[in-house]
Amino acid sequence: MTDPRSQAPRQKLPRFPLDGVLLLDKPLGLSSNDALIRAKRLLQALKAGHTGTLDPLATGLLPLCFGEATKFSQDLLEADKTYEARVRLGETTTTGDAEGEVLQTRPVTVDEAAIRAVLPRFTGSISQVPPMYSALKRDGKPLYEYARAGQTLEREARAVTIHRLEVTECALPAANEFTFRVTCSKGTYVRTLAEDIGEALGCGAHLRALRRTAVGPLTLDGAVTLEDLNALEHAQRVEKLAPVDALLKSLPAVWLDDTLAKRFNHGQRLRLDDARCPHALRACAHAHVGIEVKVYAEAAGDMPARLLGVARLDGAGLLTPQRLLRTQ
Repeated sequence: MTDPRSQAPRQKLPRFPLDGVLLLDKPLGLSSNDALIRAKRLLQALKAGHTGTLDPLATGLLPLCFGEATKFSQDLLEADKTYEARVRLGETTTTGDAEGEVLQTRPVTVDEAAIRAVLPRFTGSISQVPPMYSALKRDGKPLYEYARAGQTLEREARAVTIHRLEVTECALPAANEFTFRVTCSKGTYVRTLAEDIGEALGCGAHLRALRRTAVGPLTLDGAVTLEDLNALEHAQRVEKLAPVDALLKSLPAVWLDDTLAKRFNHGQRLRLDDARCPHALRACAHAHVGIEVKVYAEAAGDMPARLLGVARLDGAGLLTPQRLLRTQ
């Protein structure tokens, strides 16, 4: 038998300074951080980060930012999210989802019409009490650690916004389950939403499955799985990265010539003329006491058009750099 100590050490793969966004379809049972580590290794990237955690029991869209795209990951943390959630009526659990032990079983006497009738109570601005099985911290320790130790702490209700809530499937009475689609603000606990709907229906409920389908302007269209990536050559994996400005779809654009672009890259504030800051854009900035814009350099000679960063534009046409991309 060969002595493992006599074998040559595993060669480390080279790492590359990749910039872009990977739309990952996260699998069931994997944490967001583990998914990030695997994707980063497959792409052999120097720097990467995710844009907010997705529970191991949830699947779906997990945007991963590489290189310069990490400068804009906070924007997605603040963005609205869309989920597909499958709910089991008649059973509550210790965790509010399928991972916990059943606490109580109650008869289910409602139908689909009753479910649809109760959903408007949970749209708009609502209050939620964060679950004990959550990563919120108290005295430096996440709540789920207290919960696992059998402790229940008082939690203050928090305001969240449910923009859209609708039933998409209903399996009553056969399975006592239904599925809803929800678009909600950051900080919304879909588990808690499922539990609260169950209480409003008088039978209790817990979350059976959860899939995230959108984060801000990003959707599952074009998303890849880790298995997809693993089956590709490295160059093909890199081609799966969307450009950095995929994170900035909702922002209006400002274009600069080469001279202005160089000044912008040095962090200088610029006063834009009417050609580069049309009246409509200036009026919007004035109405909102300044707006965020994405800033591009125009194509010049052999240099293609390129994203420079984001800036603050005021109603007088003053452009103030906020976050700049690394210059090549």
